Amino acid sequence: MEKSGYRIIDANFNRAREALRVVEDYCRFALNCEGLSSRAKELRHRLCAVIAGIDEGQLLVGRDTTGDIGIGQKADSAIGRKNLKDTLTAACKRLPEALRVMAETIRCENPVISERIEEIRYAGYTLEKDVALFANAQTRFANVRLYVLINSNLPGEVFPLAQKIIKGGADCLQLRAKSVDDNKYYALACEFVKMCRDSNVISIINDRVDIAAASGADGVHLGQNDLPIEQAHRLQLAPMIFGKSTHSVEQLTKAISELPSYVSLGPVFATLTKPDAAPVTLDYVKKALPILSQTGIGHVAIGGITIDNVENILRAGAKVIAVSSAVTHSPDPQAECRKLKEKISEFIEKK
Repeated sequence: MEKSGYRIIDANFNRAREALRVVEDYCRFALNCEGLSSRAKELRHRLCAVIAGIDEGQLLVGRDTTGDIGIGQKADSAIGRKNLKDTLTAACKRLPEALRVMAETIRCENPVISERIEEIRYAGYTLEKDVALFANAQTRFANVRLYVLINSNLPGEVFPLAQKIIKGGADCLQLRAKSVDDNKYYALACEFVKMCRDSNVISIINDRVDIAAASGADGVHLGQNDLPIEQAHRLQLAPMIFGKSTHSVEQLTKAISELPSYVSLGPVFATLTKPDAAPVTLDYVKKALPILSQTGIGHVAIGGITIDNVENILRAGAKVIAVSSAVTHSPDPQAECRKLKEKISEFIEKK
């Protein structure tokens, strides 16, 4: 291969490796997600292993930093970056470009290495998607403190309740409509989503990814027996928040591997919503939170939580509280919601 070919490969190898390091560190320090950071690191190591198959001496001889006419040139887009997310986006775009140049340059000389570089390029596209979607959901869910579930199939019940709960300060609402035909569920969800969107409140649909996607909901909450998150991702029409129910450390560990946006931890106490579900107690919350701390995955403590016991959950370390009957069965849902929200906010601000 010509010296200029080695020069091109060397420059783009460094460019791709640096881009992967940006992604790795963004996932590590900004998202606090060990899983995604490890994937970026693994790709970087794969790339280094592939390039090790090329004569290192030829690469170094081909390098001419002082004679590079591109040194000192700055693109307008690079100058205009405003935040870490812009830096991540630039790195994700730079990575496949550099890998494509490397693959094309070495194709005639060594088609095996070229093919391996192409495999890394496609893996990079997948990583970019997963990082971007995870970051999007993490950002949107970051400010949620009070999450309220509405269990009803009746529009005449759902909408007045939702209005009161929104006025009471809830950050996120979930709609559970278990026993209703799909066409009615879809219509109900559309109005529910619009109401939430107009008030800047996150809308979540229980169980049904199809209804959530079709109605434009912000997300979907999936139980242990629902569609796996990997498959649910295939049905989203726009970036969505994905929640997953967990009731034990074993279920939590498995859920983490699916990379949901958040997991629910519960039921902490006995609950009217699911009377047959055995309480997991505060012990599970205390065990789960350290496990989640290096994943970037959010959490919601749920099950039998009321104004009288919510401080116990907060002392255990939970930052997001989910309630249902404590608010929806209250004579004054708006006032009860407001009291809960204030209690949660005051506790978190004091810490």
